Amino acid sequence: MKIRTLVTAAALLIGVAGADVPGLEVKGPYASIKRNKDGSYEEFSRTQDMRVITKKTKGPDHSLRLTTVYRLSVQGNPLTCDIFDGKGTRLFKSRYGYDPKPGLTYGKLVEEQMFDARVKRTDPKTGKEMPVRRFLYTYDAQGNRQAPIAITTIPGKTADDVFGPSALEFDPFDGQTPESAPVNPRSKPVGER
Repeated sequence: MKIRTLVTAAALLIGVAGADVPGLEVKGPYASIKRNKDGSYEEFSRTQDMRVITKKTKGPDHSLRLTTVYRLSVQGNPLTCDIFDGKGTRLFKSRYGYDPKPGLTYGKLVEEQMFDARVKRTDPKTGKEMPVRRFLYTYDAQGNRQAPIAITTIPGKTADDVFGPSALEFDPFDGQTPESAPVNPRSKPVGER
């Protein structure tokens, strides 16, 4: 009876954990599924050291559409990701930047840069690789993320034409959005010391 009670309690906790994100079903510490209204779904898995998250986006017919592999910092923030099509061809690579300065947005995502993995585009002035798309994130006075500012370097293309955001919009293992989970484990509410 004790084991059954523990299993039931664990199942209730797992179900509650994903309550903030509609359609998210946490299957345990290393797997979850997010079901979308159109019948498509995303399978999330992570390594035991919690440094790599893999997201497989599948259609209503269970066909693999995209695979996204995130590499995380020790704090659990995505540092880079690779995006592959359903056949395994690497399409894009992304990197993420966080605010290094103490203050309201310390440790929060401030920029996402996406590069085309098939065609290397370089700045003619510097010779450095140029992103095909950038998202700049700003925050309001309460520290809530605002809609990103999108910049594309492909003439005539919008950010959605290139590819939508690649950043994780929620923690697939507890259902919290970046605004509802403290990024810095030592953070305190404004005004406390």
